[in-house]
Parts: sequence; structure tokens; C-alpha cells
Amino acid sequence: MPGTQPFTQTGDISAQMVEGIDHWLDRETTRIAEKRNHDWQEAASGNQWAAFVDAHREKLRQILGATDARTPGAIEEIVEAGDENPVAVGPGYSVRRVRWPVFEGVDGEGLLFRPAAAPRAAIIVVPDADELPERSATAQHFARQGCLVLVPVLVDRSDKWSGSDVVKRYTNQPGREWIYRQGFELGRTIIGYEAQKILAAVDALTAPNAKLGVPDSKLGIAGYGEGGLLTLHCAALDPRLKAALVSGYFGPREGLYQEPIYRNLFGFLKEFGDAQLAATIAPRPLIVEYSKSPEISGPPAPGGGRAGAAPGVITTPERSGVDVELARASELSAAAKPAQFPILFEGKSGGSLLGALGVEPSAAVSADFVPAIPAPQDFVDERQRRTVRELERFTQGLVRIHELEREAAVWAKVKPGPEWEAARHDLQTRLWDECIGRLTGDRLPPNPKTRQILDKPKWTGYEVRLDVLPDVFAWGWLLVPKDLKPGERRPVVVCQHGLEGLPEDTVTDSPPSKFYQAYAARLADQGFIVYAPHNPYRGKDKFRILQRRANPIGLSLFSFIIAQHDVTTQWLAGLPFVDPQRIAFYGLSYGGKTAMRVPAMLDRYCLSICSGDFNEWIYKVVNTEYRGSYVFTPEYEMSEWNMAAIANHAEMAMLISPRPFMVERGHDDGVGADEWIGYEFAKVYHGIRSSAFPSARRSNGLTGRI
Repeated sequence: MPGTQPFTQTGDISAQMVEGIDHWLDRETTRIAEKRNHDWQEAASGNQWAAFVDAHREKLRQILGATDARTPGAIEEIVEAGDENPVAVGPGYSVRRVRWPVFEGVDGEGLLFRPAAAPRAAIIVVPDADELPERSATAQHFARQGCLVLVPVLVDRSDKWSGSDVVKRYTNQPGREWIYRQGFELGRTIIGYEAQKILAAVDALTAPNAKLGVPDSKLGIAGYGEGGLLTLHCAALDPRLKAALVSGYFGPREGLYQEPIYRNLFGFLKEFGDAQLAATIAPRPLIVEYSKSPEISGPPAPGGGRAGAAPGVITTPERSGVDVELARASELSAAAKPAQFPILFEGKSGGSLLGALGVEPSAAVSADFVPAIPAPQDFVDERQRRTVRELERFTQGLVRIHELEREAAVWAKVKPGPEWEAARHDLQTRLWDECIGRLTGDRLPPNPKTRQILDKPKWTGYEVRLDVLPDVFAWGWLLVPKDLKPGERRPVVVCQHGLEGLPEDTVTDSPPSKFYQAYAARLADQGFIVYAPHNPYRGKDKFRILQRRANPIGLSLFSFIIAQHDVTTQWLAGLPFVDPQRIAFYGLSYGGKTAMRVPAMLDRYCLSICSGDFNEWIYKVVNTEYRGSYVFTPEYEMSEWNMAAIANHAEMAMLISPRPFMVERGHDDGVGADEWIGYEFAKVYHGIRSSAFPSARRSNGLTGRI
């Protein structure tokens, strides 16, 4: 094409696009870590360290989704009627099964080791996810030291309860992923939920009327593996925990995307690494015990109708990386004003935690493991089922709460005037910045490269490449009608393929496509200029890992897709034969997902047609009683952080209005049920009509075909 350079790139350009984004994310993760470390060091050297730490403690709470108000209440013993005997008796202590309230309908549950004499200290021992409280040698060690010990039950990594008996659909997701999948779209995480359970226990132990007799200054926490993760985060969140011992979990987190998806935290690495969590705990003592982590090679194997789990491994970090992270935490502690106490040292037993609490460990207590506490399998199974289902029900109940909150934040303001314009701007900003993630770096010049690839009777086809960011490019097919007159400008229709697709899928009809039906070529035959871009959702786990890499630095796959479309539409608008005011978008399936997000962010698109995707999106992503829900499928990248608090598809459509918007729906399309799609569409249709937007009426506002 005139004004462009030759396009000489060969090979699988789709795979090269994914690889390029991966390279960019690798560099950006390193850059963000360096910036984070610099910001914390600078804050530690200033005079506002306490305020800085308090602000980051609140940021951590938001990142974890530990935001729900906890239900106050005491720790209660679980005793069958007529049975007053403890579960077990050890040297100087008894063991009882207990529970305590966390949220409405959600309890913490576990074991309480209670000393016969007044407790010397209270320790919350958080085991690894696959370790039963009854098998915790650490808990028994502290109990024999005369401490009150509480051991909570965690959601484990088995897939036994990961599925729905209602719709008879099951997955091989670990229980932790099963809860993560439902919660992420709602701004909750399994880490946040379990942190809330632990902190609810802290509430009960430190309540003024608590009957367990624990001195507030003698409350500590210790954890191993997944319990070490929770210990580190809980101690950072709550200063009531006076000392912490972390074992089998501490080190650099820049490889967070390689760990199981239930550890995924949106934006975490922008604010924290393990060193910064440790600095948030200071000046309270933190003991880091370098030990072998639970070795997890992946989710349970698929089979028996169970599949769809995300990949992810847990390995023991290299000692050198742990040492670097420890040194960084120590530097922050030393630089803080006022200077913090030395907070980090390595211990080889729990005795160091007692010393940190000011309790002299008893040398008379041996390290021998006491015989196991009874834990019948049927009891363990039922307890784990209860633990999973309580969190599941609570999470499902949040869907309606968020819908009511969106009604108050958005729909009550949908009327012509400055109030709606302000609300629309706020909605767009929050959706882009808080859920999708906005790329703010300097863009490269587009440096367009083209080559002719098709010559049809009515139009010519070109392959196009545009630069976006270093290693990140846009790529697609441009179809230019042959009957353009000098000086004539025509509208463009951008035709977007779906999952695992290519630009050619919307253009070619050999072999015939049941879904695309060469709709881009058919539009070009009618005289439209057509552009078929490639979106990087191709390559299965290869592209899904991009979402995993992007999330910890506050980005997502659509951060790149929006940037690619921004550069593409800007280039299209500058072509001499294009009418820049009439660039339309038409996307199918994953392209329909694009039709909801990209035109809502980029006003350069004059209209949007969403085909085979418009939905009650939150229900589609979260619900466990709909067979077509994404909680059951391999598309683990579908969840977007806290989307339910900001926008469903109806709110995205309102960001597109008063530009024309159309929903195209096939009754046999498994994307969703007609009733739910109609429900979501009706919100916008009636919202615009009742608000009497003059421009919306002139442009026919929303057009629907269901």
C-alpha cells in the first residue's frame, strides 16, 4: 500500500504476537519490581513511614479482597449432645473441635488445644492446605509448651467438592481454585477469605469478654506452606498479631504467574513483594524459616468427567532468592524513620516464636510427635465439604449485592446532563484502570508495513502490521474496495474473530465456516472498507499465561487488545480513503467480548455489534448452577478482577451509548440462556428509552435482535 513499508514477516505471526507480549511482560515485571523497591526504600528514608505503611496495609486488604465486614462472636466448641469429652488429651492440654463466626453463613472451623493451666501465650497455627489440623506437629509442640493453640481448617487442593450436584457438572480444579474462580470477578480471593477467617479468630481471642484468658501481648501466628502464605499476609494486615513464624513460604514473587492460579492477586506486584509484606509487619518480630515447600506439580489429573483446571506449580525457592528478599526487608527496617527493631532472623523450631513473644521455651519439652488425634475420613470429608460450600454460598450471594450497588452507582444517574457525564467518565475510568488495566507507557510510532495477499473482483486484500510497544504489535487483514473514487472516504467495519481464530477466518470461505460465513468478505463485496484484526487469544495455555503474567502487575489480556485497537483505529482514521467518523466494530464470540470492552473504552468506534457474547456476564462467569458457566471450563482467563463491583454488560453498553449498539443472538448458542441475555439487554434498552437521550433516539440507541 502507498505510504507503508514492505511487510516481510513470516511464520506463525499469531504465535509471534503472543511471544512478543510475553517478552514485554517479562521486562515490565522487572521494571515494576525495581520501582516498587525504590518507592519503599524512599518512603522508609522519609518522615511519613507509619502513614505509608498504613496506606499499604489498606491496599493489601483491597488486593486480597478481605473487605467484607466480619461477624463478631466467640469461639464455640463443637460437641455432640451428651458428649462432654475432648477429642484428645495430651500432656498438660486437651483438644476440642471448635468453630467461630466469620460472615453470615460462614464459620471458621478447626481444633483448639487448651492448656490445663493459664496459657503462657496464644498461637494460631495455620497448616498447609493439605495438612489436617489433627496432624499438625507444630500445634502439638506449642500446646506442650503451655500455649493455647488454634488450628484452622483450610480449603484443600483436592477436587472432591469442585462441582455442582445441581447441574451434575464437575471439574478437576483444586478446591482452592474452585473458590478462586467464583470470587475473582467479585473482588474476592481464597487468600482473602481465609485471612478473614484467621482475623475473625483474632477478634474472638482479643475480645474484651473473651473467656480463654489470653494476654493481648502474647498472641502469635505460625504457618507452613499455604499456611505460611496466610501467616505472612495476616501479620501484615493486623498488628494485633505480635509475632509471626513463616515456614515453607518466603521468597521473590516475580514468578507468581507460575504458581497455582488460586494465588493470583491483581496488582499485587505493583505494591508488594514478600520483603514489603515483612516490612509492613515491622517492628513486630517475623521469623522466616527456610524449609522445603509443599511440592505441587499441578492440579489433580483430569478424568472421570472432571477437567478444566488451570496449570500451576509450587516449588521450593532457591536459597539465594530468599536471602535477597530477606536482605531487602532488613534494609527497609533499618532505613525506616523511626528506625524499626531488627525483625528478621531464621529459626529452626517454633521456640524462636515463643522467644519473640517474650515467653521462655521449656527445655523439658521434647520434640517427639504425640500420637495422632482421631480424624475419621467421613468426618474429614464432611468438614471439608462444609468449608467449601459455605464459601461458595457466600460468594454466590455477592452477585445480587453487587447488582444493587451498580444500580445505585450507574442507573440512578442515567439521564441527560452533567451528572450522567460525570458518572459515565467515572465508570469508564474505573473499568479501565481497576478491572482491565490501562497501558500508560509511551507508544511506538505505528511504522505500518503491508503486503497484498488477495485480489478479488471487487476488492484487494492486504496484510498489515503496526507497532504498538516494544515487542508488541498489531496485525490484521485490510480489504479495500476497487471502486473507490479519488477523494472519496468510506466507512470501515472492523470484523473481529473469536477464540483461537485468525483474521482469515472472517474473510475466507474455503472451507466454509458455519460461524463466520466470510462475513468480512461479504461486507467488502457491498463496498465497505473492512479490517479484520488479530486478537492474541490463540494458543490455549500459551496465551492464557499472558493473563496470569499481566494480573500481578495490574494488567490483563485486554490491556493489550485495547492498545492494539487504539493504534489500529488511529492508523485507519488517517488513511485518505477512510471516513474517520465512521469506523464500526463487529465481533463474534470472543470478538463479541471485545465488542463490549474495546468500544466502551475507545470512542473512536462509532458503533458496536456484539455477536454471540452479550450476557448477564457476572452470572456467566461466577454461577455454579448454570451448565454453561465459565467456572466449569478451561477458560480460566475469563475472570476480570472485581468486575461485578463496576460493570456488567449492561453498564458496558451504557459506556457505548449514545453510539448505536446491537446484540446478535442465536437461540442455540451456548453462550447463555435467552432469559438471562434478555434480562441484561432490557436494562439498557429501557434505561435509554426512559432517560430520553435525544442523541440516542436519533441514532436508534440500542438495537436488539434476540
